[in-house]
Amino acid sequence: MTTPTPRLAQSPDRLPEGATVIDRLVTANRVYAAGFVDPGMGASPVQRVAVVACMDARIDLHAALGLQLGDCHTVRNAGGVVTDDTIRSLTISQRALGTRSVILIHHTGCGLQSLTEDFRHELEMEVGQRPAWAVEAFRDVDQDVRQSMQRVRTSPFLPHTDDVRGFVFDVTTGLLREIDPRG
Repeated sequence: MTTPTPRLAQSPDRLPEGATVIDRLVTANRVYAAGFVDPGMGASPVQRVAVVACMDARIDLHAALGLQLGDCHTVRNAGGVVTDDTIRSLTISQRALGTRSVILIHHTGCGLQSLTEDFRHELEMEVGQRPAWAVEAFRDVDQDVRQSMQRVRTSPFLPHTDDVRGFVFDVTTGLLREIDPRG
């Protein structure tokens, strides 16, 4: 016999003792869904742009870029680096859903600047298996933005590579600084 899950309070601020952060998020979703109205839009972004950015919690991309729901596709990962999976998402975004522009956003004070590939080796020692993915750590944020722009521009899978620009977001001022791809 299974014990039923305790019923959560209606407000995310009033959760029972022992509730997890995920319980809090699910409760917040119930509050959100109670007032939700289907916006009636398709999956293709209105602005025809894909944003690739770091997953850093300090960056509110929609607010920082003046975007609304439905304006863009957003691809976020550690560092905002362009990996094979990023190219996969951009390829689907362009070929199936009509995006034409790509904006890449790294940021100041990124955690990947303090890591090295040793992270993978330490992980392998701890769990007994080496990750198949690279850490993609970097020291120079500007140079990593240039590398990411180059990966997008040279991908054979992406048909639209003429409007690719890269920036560094300053987490203390909220300003974007554009990176010249030529250095």
